[in-house]
Amino acid sequence: MNGVSSDGKLDPDLTNTLDSDKTPIVKSYTITADDAAGLVDRIPDDYGEKAKMPTMGYTSVAEKLAERFHMTVTLLQKLNPGSDFAPGKTVQVVDPGPPRQGKVKRIVVSKKAGQVRAYDEAGKLIAVYPATVGSKDNPSPKGTHKVKGVSWMPVYRYDPKVNFKQGKNNRVLIVPKGPNGPVGSVWIDLTEPTYGIHGTPDPELIDKGASHGCVRLTNWDAEELARMARFGTIVKFAN
Repeated sequence: MNGVSSDGKLDPDLTNTLDSDKTPIVKSYTITADDAAGLVDRIPDDYGEKAKMPTMGYTSVAEKLAERFHMTVTLLQKLNPGSDFAPGKTVQVVDPGPPRQGKVKRIVVSKKAGQVRAYDEAGKLIAVYPATVGSKDNPSPKGTHKVKGVSWMPVYRYDPKVNFKQGKNNRVLIVPKGPNGPVGSVWIDLTEPTYGIHGTPDPELIDKGASHGCVRLTNWDAEELARMARFGTIVKFAN
């Protein structure tokens, strides 16, 4: 992304370049009453039970903050040992900085690398995201496709005849919207039917678990990519 050749060596020039950014990695944040609003008690595993809920919201203030500041709940807790994350408390969080800006012309999905790479109109690499790409039983599509549209906070339509078999569910179910829904907070629809690039309720499992054929990113990465992608953006599955 910075035009530096890769030779596998950590030389002084590279070290100095990395050290030149003095922006603090962690910052303080005071929890508000709004941060504690709209929570749900739990997210059940069974899709039939999910479908009965009003929303797939966050289950705790810690979970909501962790996602907002691009980190896992475990890291947030380790940065703030003993905190109950109640409104009015000040905690330490990762500072992710401003979201990337630009227009994505081409997206390359690499299962081997576990990455989604985004390029602009000039062919410059502008973003790289860790990704979970399909699975052995439910592989992702091959070849080249396009972005068909973007759905924010989508509901999830589960159809065991089209998608996959989950538990004992044998009928079509509508799982309500929310960041903890099966496809997270955003769905980037592809021209290949039933396939998309989407978020996840389990960011800590990205590139560690399987996906049912689609391309799974953290919610924050999927949201950033969705803002930069356009109708007709090319999506190539590299391997």
